[in-house]
Amino acid sequence: MPLSGEAIRTMNYVDDISVTLRRILAVLPSLTEEERQRVSEHIKAAEPSYESVITAVASKK
Repeated sequence: MPLSGEAIRTMNYVDDISVTLRRILAVLPSLTEEERQRVSEHIKAAEPSYESVITAVASKK
């Protein structure tokens, strides 16, 4: 069954997120321990979280 345009667009958003995460991983070695901690806290506080989106995608609503 072919995917709808909306599904393909959503998958492209996931690809964009992956690119962003790779950029974050690439810069981490240049950060101080304090900066890494603050970035970590910022990621943990971000809403919606990656996990909440996965939960929503997996739900059968």
